[in-house]
Amino acid sequence: MPYFVYKITPPFKQLEKIDSFPNFKEASTFAKSVRSGMTETDNYTVKVIFAENELQAEDVFNQVREPEPMTGDDY
Repeated sequence: MPYFVYKITPPFKQLEKIDSFPNFKEASTFAKSVRSGMTETDNYTVKVIFAENELQAEDVFNQVREPEPMTGDDY
């Protein structure tokens, strides 16, 4: 399964696949190089995701995740 690198633009989580790689190291290095070229006015994030295909990757990005419980919140 490949690693996909996506640019995510708020406010509606507009997804744009930048590239894909066969292993994490290459994907991570590429994502870091894209992030280092960003300026303060760029209004997007760059993320790496492991998925079978683009459809699954975009589905995972669009899922609403439940927030982690706060420490000490278990009275």
